[in-house]
This record gives sequence, structure tokens and C-alpha cells, in this order.
Amino acid sequence: MRLHTALRAPNPRRVHMFLAEKGLTIETVQVRLDGQGNRAADFLARNPFGRVPVLELDDGRCLSETRAICTWFEGHHPEPNLMGVDADERAFIEMHDRGAEFSFLLPIANWIRHGHPGLAPLEQPQFPDFSASQGEKFRALAAQFDAELATRPYWAGERFTIADITAYCAIEFARGLMKFSAAGEGLAHLQAWRDRIHARPSASAGM
Repeated sequence: MRLHTALRAPNPRRVHMFLAEKGLTIETVQVRLDGQGNRAADFLARNPFGRVPVLELDDGRCLSETRAICTWFEGHHPEPNLMGVDADERAFIEMHDRGAEFSFLLPIANWIRHGHPGLAPLEQPQFPDFSASQGEKFRALAAQFDAELATRPYWAGERFTIADITAYCAIEFARGLMKFSAAGEGLAHLQAWRDRIHARPSASAGM
């Protein structure tokens, strides 16, 4: 079993952090995200969309999409539980995880991919106006999440889950490339949550 990945990219980092929380170590293959690695024929045979991460199973099947990969590991290695212990908890954790992915990570990714010159090889053409609008959208959503985090210690409730992993990798992506600071935006609850997750040993995985 091998994980095709790329250092510091947010979606692969989510899987690495998930594995670290599970105490699992697997073989990794680094993929260049400049078109020479993720667009190579052998990689496209594993994922025709040319995106990482991809989990290559021992039987030759390849599983893409970050949450699907995490679901596979959760099923085969259920402890510590990160996705819910029963139907009710699983549904609410998934709701918050999807919110972190589509209302937090996605606008960050659009902001960065269309606005950072270092990402130009991955996003052609870049649309600076779209980047600016996504940056503003992200800031508004960050304020909304800040208000929600005033009511609970973790992204999905009272304990650490996959939703925290998704949101943490998102905010670190923004911190690293766009110098976003929750504290600098006056978002004290978001900053306190970020610092709480950053203190976990798994936070350095995938870097």
C-alpha cells in the first residue's frame, strides 16, 4: 500500500494528519505538482483527474479523494475514532467536515490558486479578480466560524475529529501562502482553536 502525495499541499496534508492521529505509517510517493508529476501517464492511470492524494491499495486498486481515503482508514483502523461512533455523530461530524472543506478550504484554495504567483503553473489562466473576491468571501466565512467556535472547543463539537483536521489544514494553507492571521483579523476564537490544534503532534504531519 502506498500513498501518492505532495508535501505541504492541503489535501494530502489532511490524510497525513489523519494517519498520524491513528498512529499509522505507510509508504509514500512524492508527486510533483508542476504538471510533470501529476500529469504523467503513470499517475493519470491512478487518478485521471491528476490530483493528489491517491491511496494505492495492495490489490492494485487506487482510491482518490481525501475524505474517501480517510474513510477507508477509519474503517480498517477504527481507533481512535475520528469520524463518529454512531449514525447521529457521524452525520453531524460529516456536516461540519463538509463545511470546513467547501466553506473554508475551497475559497482559500481559489484565493491562493488565482492570486499567488507561485501557483501560476497549476492554474492557467489565473483570474486575480476572482482571487480577490474569494479572499473577501473567506474572511466573511472565517468570522462566521469564529462566532461558532465561541460555543464549542472543536470544529464539530466537544472532541477532536476529522473536521478539525480539514479546517486546520485549510487555515495553515492560508497562513503560509497568503499570510492570513486569525488574530490579526480580530478572530480570537478561531485563533485559539487553531493554536489548540497546532499543539497536537499530528499537526506537523505532511510538512
